[in-house]
Amino acid sequence: MPEPTKKEENEVPAPAPPPEEPSKEKEAGTTPAKEPSKEKEAGTTPAKDEEEVSPPSALPPGLGSRALERKDSEWSLGESPVGEEQDKQNANSQLSILFVEKPQGGTVKVGENITFIAKVKAEDLLRKPTVKWFKGKWMDLASKAGKHLQLKETFERHSRVYTFEMQIIKAKENYAGNYRCEVTYKDKFDSCSFDLEVHESTGTTPNIDIRSAFKRSGEGQDDAGELDFSGLLKRREVKQQEEEPEVDVWELLKNAKPSEYEKIAFQYGITDLRGMLKRLKRMRRVEKKSAAFAKILDPAYQVDKGGRVRFMVELADPKLEVKWYKNGQEIRPSTKYIFEHKGCQRILFINNCQMTDDSEYYVTAGDEKCSTELFVREPPIMVTKQLEDTTAYCGERVELECEVSEDDANVKWFKNGEEIIPGPKSRYRIRVEGKKHFLIIEGATKADSAEYSVMTTGGQSSAKLTVDLKPLKILTPLTDQTVNLGKEICLKCEISENITGKWTKNGLPVQESDRLKVVHKGRIHKLVIANALIEDEGDYVFAPDAYNVTLPAKVRVIDPPKIILDGLDADNTVTVIAGNKLRLEIPISGEPPPKAIWSRADKAIMEGSGRIRAESYPDSSTLVIDVAERDDSGVYHINLKNEAGEAHASIKIKVVDLPDPPVAPTVTEVGDDWCIMKWEPPAYDGGSPILGYFIERKKKQSSRWMRLNFDLCKETTFEPKKMIEGVAYEVRIFAVNAIGISKPSMPSRPFVPLAVTSPPTLLAVDSVTDTTVTMKWRPPDQIGAAGLDGYVLEYCFEGCTSAKQSDENGEAAYDLPADNWLPANKDLIDKTKFTITDLPTDSKIFVRVKAINAAGASEPKYYSQPILVKEIIEPPKIRIPRHLKQTYIRRVGEAVNLVIPFQGKPRPELTWKKDGVEIDKNQINIRNSETDTIIFIRKAERSHSGKYDLQVKVDKFVETASIDIQIVDRPGPPQSVKIEDVWGENVALTWTPPKDDGNAAITGYTIQKADKKSMEWFTVIEHYHRTNATITELVIGNEYYFRVFSENMCGLSEDATMTKESAVIAKDGKIYKNPVYEDFDFSEAPMFTQPLVNTYAIAGYNATLNCSVRGNPKPKITWMKNKVAIVDDPRYRMFSNQGVCTLEIRKPSPYDGGTYCCKAVNDLGTVEIECKLEVKGGLSFCRLLLQGVPPNIIDSYLRDVHSSNPEEY
Repeated sequence: MPEPTKKEENEVPAPAPPPEEPSKEKEAGTTPAKEPSKEKEAGTTPAKDEEEVSPPSALPPGLGSRALERKDSEWSLGESPVGEEQDKQNANSQLSILFVEKPQGGTVKVGENITFIAKVKAEDLLRKPTVKWFKGKWMDLASKAGKHLQLKETFERHSRVYTFEMQIIKAKENYAGNYRCEVTYKDKFDSCSFDLEVHESTGTTPNIDIRSAFKRSGEGQDDAGELDFSGLLKRREVKQQEEEPEVDVWELLKNAKPSEYEKIAFQYGITDLRGMLKRLKRMRRVEKKSAAFAKILDPAYQVDKGGRVRFMVELADPKLEVKWYKNGQEIRPSTKYIFEHKGCQRILFINNCQMTDDSEYYVTAGDEKCSTELFVREPPIMVTKQLEDTTAYCGERVELECEVSEDDANVKWFKNGEEIIPGPKSRYRIRVEGKKHFLIIEGATKADSAEYSVMTTGGQSSAKLTVDLKPLKILTPLTDQTVNLGKEICLKCEISENITGKWTKNGLPVQESDRLKVVHKGRIHKLVIANALIEDEGDYVFAPDAYNVTLPAKVRVIDPPKIILDGLDADNTVTVIAGNKLRLEIPISGEPPPKAIWSRADKAIMEGSGRIRAESYPDSSTLVIDVAERDDSGVYHINLKNEAGEAHASIKIKVVDLPDPPVAPTVTEVGDDWCIMKWEPPAYDGGSPILGYFIERKKKQSSRWMRLNFDLCKETTFEPKKMIEGVAYEVRIFAVNAIGISKPSMPSRPFVPLAVTSPPTLLAVDSVTDTTVTMKWRPPDQIGAAGLDGYVLEYCFEGCTSAKQSDENGEAAYDLPADNWLPANKDLIDKTKFTITDLPTDSKIFVRVKAINAAGASEPKYYSQPILVKEIIEPPKIRIPRHLKQTYIRRVGEAVNLVIPFQGKPRPELTWKKDGVEIDKNQINIRNSETDTIIFIRKAERSHSGKYDLQVKVDKFVETASIDIQIVDRPGPPQSVKIEDVWGENVALTWTPPKDDGNAAITGYTIQKADKKSMEWFTVIEHYHRTNATITELVIGNEYYFRVFSENMCGLSEDATMTKESAVIAKDGKIYKNPVYEDFDFSEAPMFTQPLVNTYAIAGYNATLNCSVRGNPKPKITWMKNKVAIVDDPRYRMFSNQGVCTLEIRKPSPYDGGTYCCKAVNDLGTVEIECKLEVKGGLSFCRLLLQGVPPNIIDSYLRDVHSSNPEEY
């Protein structure tokens, strides 16, 4: 809830007269209960007793200064004032009201429960609104929920209403007071105030009425945004009692305990206790002893508007310079502000005080200051001319006039005690002309008869307004009317006054529609009904509003007879099935109701109980034939007659039957999930043409038939689909004519849908020898319910067929008789790999494969080209895994299991060597297969470290590769540890590296010390890299031993080397001699820490070569291809970052293959490293790979092409 702010000078609030009975006021000084709901919403309307209100002049003289409020605040009973911001919120709440039901004030006894309910409509809200409950103006009850207070919210979906409840459980006396409910949603705001009274069975409560007025502090002040309590006034209704001394609330708070603050706030009507305590805290800070001021300003001063106020301080030193400030701005001497010096006293006079002088003032002396508050009060506004009782007629303009003591004063108007709030949609307007105030009512009504009152800060006046009706005369009465059906009905009357009225028909209100219009023009009233209907007949009455007068009229509607045949065919033919009952109901109309006569062949059909009879009803006539026979077919006539005319019609009745069932259908063709069926039309169509057929299907083992077509099948053939392959089905037929559906035909013979599989996929050559070809393939993509029994592999020789290229799949189709294809396997095979044997060497064959199941053979899958029956020598290639291209490190005792794949055909010969010597197979296990070799060591030892060479040999082709294996272990201890020097609390140690480094570099040392007395070892330094160290912070007088552990990647050495001598830390200090260190030489010749690796690349895709080098000074890097330096070639990009050298080859081609060299040079030497780059053939290579050709065959094929056409490559 926003805080109140200062209002404009021309706004004059109305006073709040106290209630007549003091016993009805609350102990805390809040608003008396049972206020009207509108007064509670505004928060500024005074309470009013039902009988009379005491005038302001009845106030005791001693309370006059506090009984009147300032011009910048509004009267409120038990509530803080409402400023500009809250006025805006009140205006917003009037424009966008959110409440559909507001909480109402109530009364409860101590210990009982009470619930307050607020409802918000959610039709125009996208999300839940925010609702807060307050007590007074600042206490948010959401933080108080618990044992005695519960907040609940629900949402009704059908009515889209949010319900918010606040339940007070076991009420206490201090729960009484004013409460407020606020609801917000985006830019919309609404609030409602209500009171709670808590009664005790015994005792009475004191009669206190507190009116407090607040304002915003001035802009730019230290306390800007806090509430100003200078307008806090207290008013009590006392019957001619003696003057009581005014109570200074500031003094009460300053002298009270913190636990009594809230009690004082309720007793004296303080609604913003937090803001008041903030000011009190500042006052207490100022009251500290001051070195500059002997006497400081009072905490607050009060003066009437136009009066004079005097501020005085007394200085401890009269030489100090004094400056006065108002709202942070220095005050200069003028006719309004007068400065006076009297010894150590410094005095400020402010003449002719106005409301703008109401603010904070402070005075500075040296570096200290003291401050005070000035409160300016305004005299009350009095009513100088009273309201007068007025009498008027309805519709006239009424003006109520009063006069007050000052111009443009703030005056509030009330109707029956409720405040009148003018607005755009209000009938009330308020006009101000200097001291005169007018309340204007346009077009007065009887509802405006009430007691009206005007209220100011110093007085009030009331008067009664009586609004009567003028006598009414009927100038033109209503007349009875008789009209034809469909014509217009117009009822018209004229009265002497221009007032509204109500139309009724047969005692019920008339509702306007597109056909019925109510017209009111001045004194004339019309009821117009277009296209009169029968139901428009009745007694109509017009009754003017506010008068006990009625104008009646009767309306009658007539209509000639009509026969309605809209439900029949164009030739009025009715078809009935033989044996069924026909009840032909023909709608008729006419007013009065006509008489109907049925006849056939000039013979009347009488009403009675015969098989063929007629029945009459008010709005229809019916022809009934109980059991229809073929002889009942014919033309029937109906005649209607009433006093308005006659009508005739003829109807033809035709008796038909259902068709016979068709003959059992025949299934002519079967697929995987479909079949084709045929049938013959039925022998008898039932007297009506066959419109079509329905087909049903069921599984043979089931009794549930399923319809296959919902639209009639016009033909005598049908193709059922979506059947389950491998399941037996039956079908049957229904014939349909205009009458209905025949009985089903006999079921067809059972049939089973089956289909062959799709062709096998990915047919490829696995291997070729001089007499055999091994083919492999993948199973079909679609197998079906018939399953897969096996495969048939067929081949034929190249001379037996002529191949022609096929579609985009790259496969060949062969024009070849079936006899030319030879089966490779006599029996079906279930594996997807087969070897064709006994083939002549150097011949070429075509190969295809078929999948076989119960439905037959699938379409064959062809190999794309003829296969040469000749073993191809594939040069060996070793593919070293990436993690083995660096040194392979394992710890002692761990297992070594390395798999090195290779290629080569026929099966290559493999040879392993360690450091140039044949491997002892008793210590190292070697396992070889056709595609890889495995070296396995169960428990590695340091002797297994070394360089392992692998040689793969196929015919005259040889490929070699090397692997470095390093088996590491913990290092040994340092060789010796010596104490070099002892001085002060320090000891200098040196040691020599260990003889055994564990086959790994020493990464550091760990140094420990032990007191000779306890010999308990404590770590001093860990992960130390040098072989000398200085141990500091030793205890003087102790004797120490030291030991050193070696450390590598496996951890610390098992043993440590200890000093032979001990180091005694003498108590007498020694002069420390700084050791002389020689400069370390960081120069280093270039050395590759990561070599280049042989690389394969694909044409058209970027390739990179990487290595790492170190050296000092930084070496110069040069890249070469085939011993030729690469300089300014846009196809190459060279990078060097932190010793990592990279050569990027953009979209390489076969020309970019070769030997690449990286050369590093500095002042200390030169080093080179080489690798091979092989670029595969690009598109043709990829195309062959996508077609399923093995890489070894593609490589051999490309080599043959390269050797036969070297100029193209």
